[in-house]
Amino acid sequence: MSSIPVYSIAAFSGEGKTTLIESLVAELKSRGLRVAVVKHDAHGFELDREGKDSWRFTRAGADVTALVSAGKAAIMENRPVPVEALIGRISDVDIILIEGYKYGKWPKIALHRSSSGNPLPVPAEECFAIVSDVPVIKGPPCLALDDVQGLADLILCRSGASPVGCLDRPCL
Repeated sequence: MSSIPVYSIAAFSGEGKTTLIESLVAELKSRGLRVAVVKHDAHGFELDREGKDSWRFTRAGADVTALVSAGKAAIMENRPVPVEALIGRISDVDIILIEGYKYGKWPKIALHRSSSGNPLPVPAEECFAIVSDVPVIKGPPCLALDDVQGLADLILCRSGASPVGCLDRPCL
């Protein structure tokens, strides 16, 4: 398993996981950190394009196909890979954020919008923090939806990367 801190952003579909992660990545990058993101896709995806050489290699039966250019690389595993194994391969970053995997063992940040009518995506006692537009419950730190700086502070504090002591944050 990776020694890089990993945080899972958990929410129901349509509640803003992508927007939160996008903002959080930008905030962490502005603080000089290197960030990796792993996105869970429950529906399957196709990274390659039909007719390209790499697509042909995969179609021919390659178990792994890699694309490499001067500024970018991608490795396509054409077989099941546990997310833990994938995370273990990530290196040279300071923080790994994962979208989804609410049943994983990583510290969870629950995202909750009252307008969705959904409950928290995971029990509050399993959360490292909750991001919501309404007070949720007492327990883990709770931040407003737009408090990305506060969330970054909490992550860095928990990761031991912050020179400032961790502060208890009231819920909203």
